[in-house]
Amino acid sequence: MLAPVLEKNDKKAWWLIGTVSFVVFAIVVILSRVKLDVDLGFNVHLFAAINAVINSIVTVLLVAGLITAKRRSFIVHKKIMMVAMVLSILFLVSYICHHLFAGDTKFGDLDHNGVVSEAEKAQAGGLRIFYYIILITHIPLAGIILPFILFTAYRGLIAEFPKHRKLARITWPIWFYVAFTGVLVYLLISPYY
Repeated sequence: MLAPVLEKNDKKAWWLIGTVSFVVFAIVVILSRVKLDVDLGFNVHLFAAINAVINSIVTVLLVAGLITAKRRSFIVHKKIMMVAMVLSILFLVSYICHHLFAGDTKFGDLDHNGVVSEAEKAQAGGLRIFYYIILITHIPLAGIILPFILFTAYRGLIAEFPKHRKLARITWPIWFYVAFTGVLVYLLISPYY
């Protein structure tokens, strides 16, 4: 097993993780309602493509992290999971930038007028329903995953491995689902950018 990296202080950890999670959630909610009309000199949907690439890498890293943990390669596991966390932070910045500069895109809006007509809905067909099912499950799970990730990491970094594993059994599938469906959401919505 690995030695602790952090000194245990559950009260401080709860406070810090709760505050960071709340602030991040609030920033995402507030900024998702704001759109800046600024010419950045490039297609702002590049941020969405970057998000999809990051989510793809995080998805692979999560699988690698699970495999290394099961093989008891804890040093490699720790490195993989730390990279996944750093990439998730970069994802969050890119996600905020995309929504800040691009605004919302409606699934099926082929003429980009902000309204999905009955003809556009018909053309999108069943894929539209599939997209919304994925989106409806993705958004709330993405909204709640951050404190789980941070608490799981905290338990590992203070070397409370039984608690880390117990929490990881909840965190890992949700994080994996959010990362994987993030890529699906991008693939489904990108034709309408």
